[in-house]
Amino acid sequence: MKQCKTIEEIRKEVSQFKREGKTIAFVPTMGALHEGHLSLIKLAGSKADEVVVSIYVNPEQFGPNEDFEDYPRQLEDDIQACKDAGCTIVFTPDDEIMYGSGKKYLSVQVKELNTHMDGGSRPGFFEGIVLVVNKLFNIVEPDFAVFGQKDIQQVQIIRQMVKEFNHNVEIVMAPIKRAEDGLALSSRNAYLSQEERRVAPYLYSALKRVEEKVNQGLMEPEDMLELQREELKAKGFKNDYLSVFSFDTMSPVNKLEKGERYILAGAAYLGKTRLIDNLILDL
Repeated sequence: MKQCKTIEEIRKEVSQFKREGKTIAFVPTMGALHEGHLSLIKLAGSKADEVVVSIYVNPEQFGPNEDFEDYPRQLEDDIQACKDAGCTIVFTPDDEIMYGSGKKYLSVQVKELNTHMDGGSRPGFFEGIVLVVNKLFNIVEPDFAVFGQKDIQQVQIIRQMVKEFNHNVEIVMAPIKRAEDGLALSSRNAYLSQEERRVAPYLYSALKRVEEKVNQGLMEPEDMLELQREELKAKGFKNDYLSVFSFDTMSPVNKLEKGERYILAGAAYLGKTRLIDNLILDL
């Protein structure tokens, strides 16, 4: 496995792959790798001849009062994990490499798809993601890019970016990797205290209870959602959102229809840790 720190280095390696007729799968990450990331890398390896992983904590997707400075960074361990997982290249740029210096005149705007869910709670978040992923796609030029379902709004927005910006890459969504008690794996889980970690799986349990009622034929789940919001609050969660959203537009849905696909998603704080999770509803 090679570590590339500059755009010139990684483009040279990628160009060689392409001359050899090899396909490339790409997994963008912010590091602090866990089993969830490794499952993305494994899926990438099943899709293409070579796997490229980027490790970069992108400042553009953090708000003024968010955890950019505190976000877990463990580059040496992450590089070893990539090597053990069978990566071909790990790309580890810094801010100067990714964004350069001097005044910036251009920006990316996201409309409507980021109005609700995480986009509604974190202004500017998805603009920062689209900006950095667009740059990474231009640098790596992968055939496949693998993202996790835990960040399903990100996946859908990136899919739209690929369509509108004419990137020649197939977006692959990997299933959520969970701990044995159901908690969706996340780098931010490291922030949880021992007691918070014990309580954290209740967010997934709340989603599963709503899913169960929907599958039993209760087609209008708002009462069940409100009940679960109250139960989460009683467990010590500070609710952000817990609702059903359109799979395509990610806007809230009040009436469910058979034959349609929806996202049942929730976000809540336990202490300072913001947890997110979701299930896909196919009626």
